Amino acid sequence: MTTSMILSLWGIGGYLLGSIPFGLVLCYLAGYGDIRKIGSGNIGATNVLRTGSKSLALLTILLDASKAGLAAFAAMKLAPEKPFVFFGLITSVNVMAGLIAGAMGVIGHNFPVWLKFKGGKGVASTFGFLLATAPQIAGLALMTWLIMAFAFRYSSLAAITAAVLVPVYAFFLAEPVYAIFYSALALLVLIRHHANIARLIKGEESKITFKKKSQGNA
Repeated sequence: MTTSMILSLWGIGGYLLGSIPFGLVLCYLAGYGDIRKIGSGNIGATNVLRTGSKSLALLTILLDASKAGLAAFAAMKLAPEKPFVFFGLITSVNVMAGLIAGAMGVIGHNFPVWLKFKGGKGVASTFGFLLATAPQIAGLALMTWLIMAFAFRYSSLAAITAAVLVPVYAFFLAEPVYAIFYSALALLVLIRHHANIARLIKGEESKITFKKKSQGNA
């Protein structure tokens, strides 16, 4: 099997795994119905929390994070460890397979084939991807999110800030190829949060709360 085929298969596998809409499935199983019909209509944990179930939201976060993380971890462990050159950067096939599988897992969560490509915003999935590929950077991203969340109480602002800083952390702490993939996902996070950014600028963004609500923004 050629290297291109190996990387392609891991990418497809990562995408399909990432496409599993755990938030939607869990809410159906718990009797809350279609999560897309409440709050922001998003299938992510922030909107699941609007059902009033903290445990369901936490489980959604864990499962969403595990998708891209599991894909990346499996690829890095199972793909060949032979050298590979990516745009002039020397790395290895297993590292590339892990980065591709994990990134495609995040894309699958954002644009799941099962839901007509209308998914979540990929924050939890991106964190799982980071945790599997660069734990130290994942730790810095989590610290950034917590500081911003507690300081300003905007989940979206915390996620955006963490995503933007991840490539900066990677520049100093990982191979250059990591920074390329992390930069692409940071851009995806910004694009997926364009409505939140507009609301933040207008001062209309919802702050973090654990109270049950029927309306809101993710």
